[in-house]
Amino acid sequence: MKAVRFDQYGPVDVLDVRDVPVPEPGPGEVLVRVKAAGINPGEGKIRDGSLDAIFPATFPSGEGSDFAGVVDKLGPDVTTVAIGEDVIGWVDTRSSHAEYVVAEAANLARKPAGLPWEVAGAIPIVGFTAWAMVGAVDVKPGDTVVVSAAAGGVGSIAVQLAKRKGATVIGLASPSNHDWLTRHGVIPVAYGDNVAERIRNAVPAGGAIDAFLDAFGGDYPELALNDLKVSPERIDTIARFDAGAKYGVKTVGGSTVASAAVLSELANLAATKDLEIPLAQTFPLSEVRAAYTQLAKGHLRGKIVLIAAGH
Repeated sequence: MKAVRFDQYGPVDVLDVRDVPVPEPGPGEVLVRVKAAGINPGEGKIRDGSLDAIFPATFPSGEGSDFAGVVDKLGPDVTTVAIGEDVIGWVDTRSSHAEYVVAEAANLARKPAGLPWEVAGAIPIVGFTAWAMVGAVDVKPGDTVVVSAAAGGVGSIAVQLAKRKGATVIGLASPSNHDWLTRHGVIPVAYGDNVAERIRNAVPAGGAIDAFLDAFGGDYPELALNDLKVSPERIDTIARFDAGAKYGVKTVGGSTVASAAVLSELANLAATKDLEIPLAQTFPLSEVRAAYTQLAKGHLRGKIVLIAAGH
């Protein structure tokens, strides 16, 4: 099979698509023929070595967590899925950017029939992360919530989940994404100089900012605390892990809620069009370098997805 590999830390040029043996599923595992696999910023940081202290790579390394595909082979003791079923899933083994992936059967949800493959393959990591962030700050009806990087992979889902909780949502994004946010009932605000003032002006009359979800990093934790006066326990950042120890804000990510049940709910919401999973672009697996180059440019709306060859 074809699979993404890299032998050392570095820029996108270290990525190759190689011929490697198709893996065998062990007890409780399933072999899935991959149709689509999302890519995530964290994978780029693992590849370039900037997360070596937290997530070191063992070389040669594969990559990728998200996938959607068709069950091809069952390992011993698997009874929850059948060969030929369409599934969505995730792995913690950095191996989904390939034509086949071995995953734990417990990490699979059935793909709704009407959900496009490329959308399905985009859901798991950003979906879990957005779900966890909204839960971490206990979004409630009547809250006003600010989301940074509100049109990105995580932010675009977080704004919708917060709206579903009954919150007023203010989304920080570039002007090119303001129409998309408005269509989803989100109040758009441009980032940049004097953003705190623009956020305050966007708050409904007489209201306050109750929670802040930071999917970008930078100085947004400080802005939320000092300029917007949000309580630390109602701030969650997935891009500034140091802010947890410094300020007592939350740094809750998707691993805290990753389950087949949550994935199934997200997939069903997407299938019924109650949740939009925006796609920035798709690339064939063979163009993985171009996909990560595009991701690194930023200012994307939603996810970039790799499409496995022949699928």
